[in-house]
Amino acid sequence: MENKFINELNIKERFKYFSFFIFLIPLFMSSQNETQRFNLIKTFDGIEIRYYPPSTMIKYVSDNNSGFRYLFNYISGKNSLNQKISMTTPVHIEKLSNNKSSMEFVLPSKIKIDSAPLPFDKGLELYLSEGQYYGVIKYSGYTSFEKEKKFAEELKQKLINNNIKISGSSKVLVYNSPYKFFNRKNEIILPIIY
Repeated sequence: MENKFINELNIKERFKYFSFFIFLIPLFMSSQNETQRFNLIKTFDGIEIRYYPPSTMIKYVSDNNSGFRYLFNYISGKNSLNQKISMTTPVHIEKLSNNKSSMEFVLPSKIKIDSAPLPFDKGLELYLSEGQYYGVIKYSGYTSFEKEKKFAEELKQKLINNNIKISGSSKVLVYNSPYKFFNRKNEIILPIIY
């Protein structure tokens, strides 16, 4: 009986992740003509120090991966201006407390916070990010919890070893769709005081 319950949980978990990646396919099939801008400050020991200027962002917090649908609907024109918005990279993903996670899209730089279409869904938050310095580490292949944990710890240790103070929690930046099998790019970023 217990094994049957565990198998059902595993099936549900697999279906949840499969559904998440299926939703990502149309997102990345559209042209990706803009990547979030940053200034490269310094490179050392396999990591980068970057400054990200303020960006217009749209965010959804959930207890599963269902936030993608709401974000995708927003950029597909289900917003106050019925405006379709080009997809940019990367997608920001952050694990929060209480088993929640957030997913964020960066809006194209031509869309300013005061003219951005408002979301219909109350679970979406449209905001202007603060300018922030980050420590960044890159890794390839498909991301996973194990890889994220490993690279976040490596990044944290390298920052500490170089006397750089960490000022928040890590995010995963995903640049590629699930159907891209080669040359995949992911990053872990940690906010820092620099």
